[in-house]
Amino acid sequence: MTIDNLLGQSTHPDILILSGDIADKGAADSYQRVRATIAQCPFPVHVMTGNHDDRRALLKAFPECPTFDDATGKRYAQYSLDVKGLRVVCLDTLKHGRHGGALCEARANWLAAQLAAHPVTPTLIVMHHPPVIAGLDWMDPRPHEAWLQRFGAAIKGHKQVIGIACGHLHRPVAASFDATPVSITPAVAPAVSLDLRPVNFSKADGRGIVDAEPPGYALHRWKDGQLVTHFQPVGDWTRLATFEDHLVPMMEALEAEKS
Repeated sequence: MTIDNLLGQSTHPDILILSGDIADKGAADSYQRVRATIAQCPFPVHVMTGNHDDRRALLKAFPECPTFDDATGKRYAQYSLDVKGLRVVCLDTLKHGRHGGALCEARANWLAAQLAAHPVTPTLIVMHHPPVIAGLDWMDPRPHEAWLQRFGAAIKGHKQVIGIACGHLHRPVAASFDATPVSITPAVAPAVSLDLRPVNFSKADGRGIVDAEPPGYALHRWKDGQLVTHFQPVGDWTRLATFEDHLVPMMEALEAEKS
């Protein structure tokens, strides 16, 4: 349903990035179903890891995914792309057995080296786990976590980083990390409930955890040196207006006032 909505847009994206949690439990058959679904896309599709993924199974299912290999030979789904003058750096923030984010020294050093090698090219960092405290207490990291400190140190001083795009929270969120804009895409899976109260992790309080909200995705528009993110929900609703002849005067007046 979501891919049909994307393919039905009047303008197709240059690339599609699946920003993690591609399979619920890293099952091989889930990855094959995803491959079959994206096969209809007339544009490149790139995959990333999330906490629900199995890195080894994902890379086996998507052998074309570029990787970064650390000094021990461990492979990460971590790579850079060049898209019409925008450099897109995709990070692997998965640590198996851990729900929250991870960024070891090797991955952080790779990120710092990538940024140092392209100091003036506008860069968007894409990562599954947001490096921000969004107020969803049971999903949020804590500021002292080592992976957050490594990420901050890796991007510090790199003015070419114009944005950070994330997933994980299953909600559309706009935030910032040290003055760098952060966008968090909604998910095609059920949404994390919106409840900004702190959690007493030892006492159940009956709050909502997951809601069956409509799926959605993010469209990032890069044009004339400006990055703009749109969040698109997917569902059935009534269109209330279309551009017909009787609206031409209104449209012309709107355009004239911009001069």
